[in-house]
Amino acid sequence: MHVTAYFSLLAAMMLCLAGAVAALYGLWKRDYGRLALIERGHGLATVAVVLSSTILTVALWRRDFSFVYVAEYTDTLLPLFYTLTAFWAGQAGSLLFWMLVIALCGVIFAVSPAYKSLGVATRHAYWMFFLTVEAFFLLLLTGPTNPFLEAVPPVPEGRGLNPLLRNPGMIFHPPLLFLGYAGFTIPACLALAAWLVGERASFAAAARNTTILSWIFLSAGIILGAWWSYMELGWGGYWAWDPVENASLIPWLVSTAFLHTSIVERRTKALAKTNVALAVVTFVTCILGTYLVRSGVVESLHAFGEGGVGGPLLLFMLFTLVVMVAVLVAGAPFFSDRTKPLAGLMSVPGFLVVLAWLMLALSAVVFLGTLWPVISKLWSANPVGLDAGFYNRVCLPLFALATALVAFCPLLSWSEGVRDKAGLGVTVGAFVGGGVMLYSLGIRLPVALFAGAAAIAAMGTVCYVFIRQRHARSPAGALGAYSVHLGLALVTLGVAFSGPYQINQEAVLTPGRTMEIGGFTLTYKDLELERNPAMSISRAIIDVARDGKPVGVLTPERRIYTGFDQPFAEVSTIPSLGDELYATLVNTTDKKAASLKISVNPLVNWVWIGGTLMCLAPFFSLRRLRPRAE
Repeated sequence: MHVTAYFSLLAAMMLCLAGAVAALYGLWKRDYGRLALIERGHGLATVAVVLSSTILTVALWRRDFSFVYVAEYTDTLLPLFYTLTAFWAGQAGSLLFWMLVIALCGVIFAVSPAYKSLGVATRHAYWMFFLTVEAFFLLLLTGPTNPFLEAVPPVPEGRGLNPLLRNPGMIFHPPLLFLGYAGFTIPACLALAAWLVGERASFAAAARNTTILSWIFLSAGIILGAWWSYMELGWGGYWAWDPVENASLIPWLVSTAFLHTSIVERRTKALAKTNVALAVVTFVTCILGTYLVRSGVVESLHAFGEGGVGGPLLLFMLFTLVVMVAVLVAGAPFFSDRTKPLAGLMSVPGFLVVLAWLMLALSAVVFLGTLWPVISKLWSANPVGLDAGFYNRVCLPLFALATALVAFCPLLSWSEGVRDKAGLGVTVGAFVGGGVMLYSLGIRLPVALFAGAAAIAAMGTVCYVFIRQRHARSPAGALGAYSVHLGLALVTLGVAFSGPYQINQEAVLTPGRTMEIGGFTLTYKDLELERNPAMSISRAIIDVARDGKPVGVLTPERRIYTGFDQPFAEVSTIPSLGDELYATLVNTTDKKAASLKISVNPLVNWVWIGGTLMCLAPFFSLRRLRPRAE
């Protein structure tokens, strides 16, 4: 089975290379008669990738330790659902999963009305770029990251899955990220193809649904990753500005900019070249995220380390950017008559462009901050990284400003000026009134105060347009967009207060002792010990009261898994839409004394509520395209 799986990937790579060459030859000769053959070749390559992926899945299910990959990431004690999710736990498996998703996305797009709406020359160019991307991933899988290496002789027992990954969030977090990354391959290839051959219709329209779905999956992956960090790592927060966290945030910011500039192009025919560049840069930043995780260039809790793919990934990113510049130059004459002027700053296009620039500025800050230890090596023998304080000082004000733009943008005209003065009054009133209310509640930090007021203003705007505009309430209208803005406002509220106004306290307690924090009284009752073949568990039992009334029980744990000497924390929370109580068991002694870290996180659950709304609402924005008449 090892040989069958490997040679299936090798055959898929040969099919993709042959298809890319055939597409290039057809474009060169303007002979488009091989299009059906190219499409069938991609279908066969997808079948080969599915076969390899199935073999790995079966090997995981059977705990076949003759596969080196299975032995490294599973053992006989691991529950089945975590065993199967080990598919994407390691470097080789995650790249195979990414390749599988790219191939399946390509098949689905090839039968969609959006694909059939393209001209035949554009389809040829699209396959040339798309199959080249697939061939690159298959080259990695058949070279430095082969997931089908055979252990001779097979080991009797596997090492087991990293305990940090034994969390429900990790079942869905990586696949959602890969769905987003893979989906953005299609808009990038479409952008290059349409610009190269001079497709008169906007590629952004054909790629609209794919772009929205990819953004949904990437957003959901980031939100789940933040929730996993909050619930599994035990440090009390959800975003530590870790390089691997930043690796997923950068493409999200660029893709968000692209979504908003593509709205301008579809409505006004402006920014065509800008959208081509943003579509390609979004895809490149997805590869950048993979490079940061897998090259060893930066240190991270989540990184895989150097596995022989850092150099190829870097070269592929540079190659893609060179191709983008070349295509933009080559395709410029086709679109010389399509350049349209933008409206002024005080207009919907003006605000959307400013919002896009904000997103790009944020992505640039995160990118430079993440690579600062590498960049600083140019002049320092002892390079230093940038801490979370730097990101918070720079990024949070920009994020708050973006929320403020979202609050006022729907009230402007597409040409120039204010379209709805009554709505503007409502939004300004909500901003000022919200700021005064928050100040009276003790919010004094300027950024938190501004962000909170902007969030309240954005919610006021959404409520106003839902009441006054039928179009805003219609699934066929702007319901999806306005609901995303509402979700963003809720996330902004959570971010503005859960970090700056978090209360932390550490204490060593013996049974019967109490501690006070944020108006809560915590009474440490007992330490329970439990042991099973998979792990040993120490569990603290803590009664919680507020104003003399019972609130709940916290049960933080400290676990030592079989095969891992390092202890892992399992946090406990008492959820609340206001102040959430969060407990971590840091250490224990033989006399049942417990070292505890307790946090009070205000409004943190609004991050998850708003993030969930942002992930679900865009489904209302999906549209059906009609195929082009042949």
